[in-house]
Amino acid sequence: MKKLLNTLYVTVDDAYLNLDGENVVIKREENVALRLPLHNLENIVCFSYTGASPALMGACAEHNIGLCFLTPYGRFLARVVGKIKGNVLLRKKQYLLSEDETESAKIASSFLLAKISNCRKVLDRALRDHSILVDVHALSYASASLREQMLEISECHTIPDLMGYEGSAAKIYFSVFDQLILQQREAFFFKERNRRPPLDNMNTLLSFLYTLLASEVSSALETVGLDPYVGFLHQDRPGRPSLALDLMEELRPVFADRLALSLVNRKQVNAKGFVQKESGGVLMDDETRKKVLTAWQDRKKEEIIHPFLKEKMAFGLIPHVQAMLLARYLRGDLDAYPPYFWN
Repeated sequence: MKKLLNTLYVTVDDAYLNLDGENVVIKREENVALRLPLHNLENIVCFSYTGASPALMGACAEHNIGLCFLTPYGRFLARVVGKIKGNVLLRKKQYLLSEDETESAKIASSFLLAKISNCRKVLDRALRDHSILVDVHALSYASASLREQMLEISECHTIPDLMGYEGSAAKIYFSVFDQLILQQREAFFFKERNRRPPLDNMNTLLSFLYTLLASEVSSALETVGLDPYVGFLHQDRPGRPSLALDLMEELRPVFADRLALSLVNRKQVNAKGFVQKESGGVLMDDETRKKVLTAWQDRKKEEIIHPFLKEKMAFGLIPHVQAMLLARYLRGDLDAYPPYFWN
């Protein structure tokens, strides 16, 4: 089983990353701010325009350490990828199945069934734990509607129809998402999902967490030898990691949505940490971003029992396990891809 190593988040926008021996060195104005051994790291996520040295990029590629660059406000810029690794036969099988709509729909429906099931769990837990504070009728109706969507998806065999059901399910889920915000409702009201740029505090928080998850999933897919840019549900598009977006579907409610709600409801973040620009877009400040990253890392260290493998593992290993299971299915070792159903 893969060991969960550390992720280094560089949040200051004037930091330059360099290589010194087997260490990553972070410099600010020519002064060394931090030095860490590379062998302790699994990913480096840099919120800086200043950049990193080619030597460090090469070392990260050689040691299979993910190196991802985002803008200071969390928008994805680029990832450093080294030589393609893994079994070429696995990737050829991936490409072949991606061109077969019937086979693609079979895999895509698994992603969506788990996603909608996990969305229902988010709603049902709110009903169970906070029935006095939420609109029970609205959440119950939404949960039942999502269940109907799952029944439709299980009988669906085309990608366009699956995308239609996914959009319908997302609309149902997000129509009651505001009910899940139990504290700071005025500051974190949720009307609808919006992005590029997000137009309110909660959407800003969700978009930031989705970006972190996309980086984790892309790294996991590359680790097992899959191409994160060739998917089954999302269409191929230059520069878009379609398979990473596919695998993210089942993980969004568990990794991102629950954490966003927890941060707001526990008042770990507040309205002061969000700034609205003249364009209407809302951004997080540095201090809030650090709080979110800390909570993200803490969540990844929690232990769970994987529902398919029945093994205890760190929560942060789920993307790697699901990528491994997908690779095993494509190789023919499993009869079907087992998505992650949250217990």
